[in-house]
Amino acid sequence: MSALHTSVARQVKQTLHLWLQSLRDMLASAGPVAVLAFALVAGAYWWLDPQPPRTVTLATGPAGSAYAAFGQRYAQALAREGIQVKLLTTEGTVGNLQALREGRADVAFVRGGSVDMAQDADMGIMSLGALFYEPVWLFYRPTALQPPHKPGQPKATEVPRLHALSQLRGLRLNVDQDGSGVPDLMRRLLDANGLSLDALTTRHLPPHDAAEALRAGKLDALVLVTAPESPVVQRLLREPGIALAELPHGDALSRRFPFLQTVDLPRGMVDLARDLPPQDIDLMAATTALLTQEDTHPALRQLFAQAAQQIHGGAGWFNGARDFPNTRTSELPVSPEGDRAINGTPPFWQRYLPFWASNLLERMWLVIGGLIVLLLPLSRVVPPLYTYRVRQRVFRWYARLREVETRMDEGDADSTALLNELDELDRVASQITVPLAHADELYALRSNIEKTRRRLLARKGRAPQP
Repeated sequence: MSALHTSVARQVKQTLHLWLQSLRDMLASAGPVAVLAFALVAGAYWWLDPQPPRTVTLATGPAGSAYAAFGQRYAQALAREGIQVKLLTTEGTVGNLQALREGRADVAFVRGGSVDMAQDADMGIMSLGALFYEPVWLFYRPTALQPPHKPGQPKATEVPRLHALSQLRGLRLNVDQDGSGVPDLMRRLLDANGLSLDALTTRHLPPHDAAEALRAGKLDALVLVTAPESPVVQRLLREPGIALAELPHGDALSRRFPFLQTVDLPRGMVDLARDLPPQDIDLMAATTALLTQEDTHPALRQLFAQAAQQIHGGAGWFNGARDFPNTRTSELPVSPEGDRAINGTPPFWQRYLPFWASNLLERMWLVIGGLIVLLLPLSRVVPPLYTYRVRQRVFRWYARLREVETRMDEGDADSTALLNELDELDRVASQITVPLAHADELYALRSNIEKTRRRLLARKGRAPQP
């Protein structure tokens, strides 16, 4: 049994040795091609930089605003892909745009009419698509429009309504903070109506403080330009004693200011049970876009554009389903990622692969395809190299055998020394391991060694050993 175990162990050892040697030969043969492929892939990876940074900054505007609420939703969407979104608080759309220009933000919410199209396009700022409408909300206290009551005259029973911007003359109006962009917009709208800000008593309170002042009677009116999701807008629309102005010159203003357009707040949209508002109200609205820098990583731009579809793709107060995001109202060039996410069809592999793998494939597929085309002809070199390495282990001993034959033919060498050298050569050849496909070459070497030995013994006049 011990002899059997020894034989089996020897056979296993020989098989394992042969397999390891074949593997080493294969690796050595394919090594140059593998090193070249790895170098090309590494160089392309470094050049293309397919994996984005794990942190991105989004400028959202003031705390508690609709921008801030949307920013939280973007942060949650990108967190699922392992990207941390830092929310940068500013005074509003002007502050967001400035942060983007200065490089303090990678992405920002910016309202239409705020950008300098030529300058910002030259700075590499581009759009990821228009996201939603931001109406111009003009809230006022109707009692502020009532003329002073004169003694002896009956009190007016009809509640006055604000139906023209010229009625704001002499009133206390809050036009939001300077960084919000509202003061500049109101200046342009008032100028179009033949009125200047100097004709009003203006304030620059934050939206929440302005709403409280309006409720307390410290303001007569306030202007907000924000999405209907804003908590301040939601509260004022339901506040007794405060009304929302309807501007009758919406079409004329939209012709004068292309970044504005008319939108309709349907009756009962705010509260069906209370019939708020009691009638349709025409409003002016700007379109807010998601802007980014040209040097923001393309994968991050793609993530934000895809998140925009999920967050803004449904129906809202002023739009139907799938109206947003869109590229029709963009004031700046739309980035390829935004255009592909909004108007194109995403690659099928995005439905099955995680973000990092999908992004790597999308950025590297051209390199991988070119590498395959390059390696196909190079791979033909591997089998000849492998064969050469295996045969070289056998053929290199023919040089030593030829040397023995040369010395034997010259006749001046000691036959015993030559026989010893042949025995050593035969011993070395018996220890060579080659794959079975090349075993005939090994046996041919040992046969030639034996033939040389017989010739040498025949010259000495001795019979060969059995």
